[in-house]
Amino acid sequence: MKTKACILFLFLWSVQFAFSQKNIDTLPQLDLYKVALINQSDSYITFPTDIGNIEPLMFEAKVNPSFVIRERKDSKILALLTPQIIIRMYNEESYPVRTPSYIPQISFYYLANKTDALNYLVLFGKVAHHSNGQDGSFYNEDNTINLKSGNFATNFFEFGFLKTGYSNRLKAIKTLKSSIEIHPKSWMLQELKGKYSGLRWHNTFTSFKFPLRDSHSDRAIFSLKAEATLMLDNYNDLDIFDLDRFNASVTFYYHPKFLEDIGLFVQFCHGMDYYNIYFEHQLSMVRFGIMTEILKF
Repeated sequence: MKTKACILFLFLWSVQFAFSQKNIDTLPQLDLYKVALINQSDSYITFPTDIGNIEPLMFEAKVNPSFVIRERKDSKILALLTPQIIIRMYNEESYPVRTPSYIPQISFYYLANKTDALNYLVLFGKVAHHSNGQDGSFYNEDNTINLKSGNFATNFFEFGFLKTGYSNRLKAIKTLKSSIEIHPKSWMLQELKGKYSGLRWHNTFTSFKFPLRDSHSDRAIFSLKAEATLMLDNYNDLDIFDLDRFNASVTFYYHPKFLEDIGLFVQFCHGMDYYNIYFEHQLSMVRFGIMTEILKF
């Protein structure tokens, strides 16, 4: 009788182990490179259907490839070199593309802690340049900012952390980022001082949702990114609690099964215009478009 009980116990234990092992094996997998990619902004093209107070556009496009620098795949340290470019084509005569944003950057990532396959703590730092490739006077004759050909340039560094986790119930990978971005005054164009925020606190929450019935999927069907930035320094004589100090955006992404590398997104954003010399504009808009999906789990 004891022998039968022992056999039954071993059988049940082996079945439980097999199913547990299958669940582990079929979960999406992370590594330092994928965590770094989650922190990189996406490449996209918007449709000419923006709703809000932005100028009429044919499209806005961001090209943001990442070139990885590391010794080997299991390295605890890696770097990403990114020649980021943002362009806007305006819905005007001749459809001009004005003052593109050039934001080349190099980011460094260090794996500080890993408690299991999907729980990471990563420290990162970034050095970047932001300019518009123009050399005209910053101001027009009427003392307004020269948006068409005015020179815009600043350099900055950013440092912070990324924390990842996984929800078995929702089959979703979650990440939290918090960082500080600093533009030293000596790295900034003289005309920007006192007008352009040089100290910013960024917080981002991202979630990648996997199909509940298909644990073998290597891509998330849905993803959600919520971003918030607070300008901490004294610029434009803004009060401490002025809403102009606050930037926020929410992006919802859907990846249909019939598309390989791109999906559809809708985004709401409010705050300072991020398009170089247009920084004095306050945007509130909803936009739609297509986004690349280079992240495979």
